[in-house]
Amino acid sequence: MAPVAPRSGDAIFANVERVNAELFTLTYGAIVRQLLTDLEEVEEVNKQLDQMGYNIGIRLIDEFLAKSNVSSCVDFRETAEVIAKVGLKMFLGVTASVTNWDADGTCCSLILEDNPLVDFVELPDTCQGLYYCNILSGVIRGALEMVSMKTEVTWVRDMLRGDDAFELQVKLLKQVPEEYPYKDDE
Repeated sequence: MAPVAPRSGDAIFANVERVNAELFTLTYGAIVRQLLTDLEEVEEVNKQLDQMGYNIGIRLIDEFLAKSNVSSCVDFRETAEVIAKVGLKMFLGVTASVTNWDADGTCCSLILEDNPLVDFVELPDTCQGLYYCNILSGVIRGALEMVSMKTEVTWVRDMLRGDDAFELQVKLLKQVPEEYPYKDDE
């Protein structure tokens, strides 16, 4: 029997159960607003959003692997392409382009073509240091950690801060070898 081919982001998105986009966007906005009220410091809100995303990412990778039929990626370049074209499409309904690779192939940028989290959002002057979508960096970091890639994910450009695009930089810090809980020879 031939191996099952990976499904495209569009095919998966068409078959995934969805939530109303406006409800999703407004609920996320309410979470960010509540964090701003509770934590008061914008930098603490950024850290909390990243941690929330990380916790989501370490669980979301299981659903992604089960529904996408994606096999192990050969290298970090392929992993970045899968995130941009399949992962983001599957869970957010958007795609990203992968650009700005470094010479080692360990650092790149994901430029989001659209960002559904920012519909209806304007940042007040008191929140200029806020990375409103920092949850996405945490999701990517958490998901990659579960597939043995220790990464650093940071926002480079953010349209809510006056930039011309939403750009995440993903940097591979180290590839963690897989460890098995038991030895085969015993």
